Amino acid sequence: MADTKREIERKYESDDSGLPDLTGVAGVAAVLDKGVAQLDATYYDTQGEHLAAASITLRRRTGGSDAGWHLKFPVSPGVRDEIQTALSDTVPRVLTGLVRSRVRDLELVPVVRLVSDRDVRHLVDADGGLLAEVSVDAVRAERLTGGHGVAQWTEIEVELADGGDPAFLDKVEKRLKKTGVRPSGSASKLARALAETGGAKRRKPARKAPETAGDHVMAYIRAQRDAIVELDPAVRRDVHDSVHRMRVATRRMRSAFKSYGKVLDRTVTDPIGAELKWLAGELGVDRDQEVLTERLTAALDGLPRALLAGPVRTRLRTWSHARRGGSRSRLIAVLDGKRYLDLLATLDAVVDEPPLLKAAGGQPSKVIPTAVRKDFGKLTELVERAVALSPGADRDLAIHEARKKCKRTRYSAEAASKVLGEPAVDLVRSMKSLQGLLGDHQDSVMTREALRDLAGQAHAAGESGFTYGVLYGREERRAELVELDLPVTWPSIKGAMEV
Repeated sequence: MADTKREIERKYESDDSGLPDLTGVAGVAAVLDKGVAQLDATYYDTQGEHLAAASITLRRRTGGSDAGWHLKFPVSPGVRDEIQTALSDTVPRVLTGLVRSRVRDLELVPVVRLVSDRDVRHLVDADGGLLAEVSVDAVRAERLTGGHGVAQWTEIEVELADGGDPAFLDKVEKRLKKTGVRPSGSASKLARALAETGGAKRRKPARKAPETAGDHVMAYIRAQRDAIVELDPAVRRDVHDSVHRMRVATRRMRSAFKSYGKVLDRTVTDPIGAELKWLAGELGVDRDQEVLTERLTAALDGLPRALLAGPVRTRLRTWSHARRGGSRSRLIAVLDGKRYLDLLATLDAVVDEPPLLKAAGGQPSKVIPTAVRKDFGKLTELVERAVALSPGADRDLAIHEARKKCKRTRYSAEAASKVLGEPAVDLVRSMKSLQGLLGDHQDSVMTREALRDLAGQAHAAGESGFTYGVLYGREERRAELVELDLPVTWPSIKGAMEV
């Protein structure tokens, strides 16, 4: 069992070893002495310090009020998400899963031991409510892997109470600075321990600013690889929107491989694109059905009671449950599987050794716009073909194909934004708007298919099909409005996009 909390804290250094008087901080009614606790923490990482390189910490700690295993992910400066589990002799499986995208199959070993004498104070308001916990930590660090160095220091740590206002930390900091206390030069105790015991986290060489077309394309590819790796723990934790964001990252990379086929060798990238498509499909096993169910539920909620005939809500729940093809356990199994880990390794290899073609060395201002114009040209053909067709299945399919090309054009323009500047930004904005319009049409097509299925099941069970027919008619009208809007909207988009 793992618990998650949002940790908001700041660390400080002082030439003195004590804690300044904080009774003058606005809102603080009292400073309560909570005594001294000894904390003994062992931090785990790979031999190559992959977690430390990503500012992720994994430790086993005894002493204090929250003894156990702690895994911390950075959110923003001074803010981390902490996942806690009970004490055990080995790293809990739930935590190894959450760092798998970083460590892959490498062994997690003890790298640093920190023993701290923590002198704790509670800052409370007039009602006795906790505002923040302030501690003076006397730390001794011992390197366990990659060296035998030791280090000692004292630091002040201020952690905001759960649900507190982060602005309160500004008030505390203002008071501390007046007494000569300064912000710590290290983001965490582990970072300082690694630096001062001869095992500073590995640092990759600073990347040069993109100069060639290949540099620009690879910067975009690298960003998508990083997004997939960084979102992996959030997907495992079922964080809101994480699955969708990871799917988008896979789509962006696949799109870039295709759009910039003159820059990257497609004999190398096409098989990778196929694996990315597989991953996107696994991520979407339940999500697409969930979105469709939400749309139908909202449509039912919008109907007057007089138009609800029969057990339509029960029928919808039964239908949705039967069509749900995946589960959380299935998705975790995919992320733990060899195929996914092999894909991550392949993405690393592509980023480290890009399969560049001759055009990759060309001027970005010449190579990049050509790719974007080509995508936009194909989109133009598809949209105009869809507009020319009569309403029906052929037009539905043509609009769907245009929607897919619209996404690709949007992503190729995203990759080109640093080269083309404002025109690319405008194109991304227009493609996003067009994608929404075409997406509404496709959603209507899919919803009508679902309604036909529901109506058929209802008829077989002797239930009324009236409500499904009402909803079907409304969805037909929504699609019709899109088809009427598209010939009006498209010329203005086409005329403005001179990339």
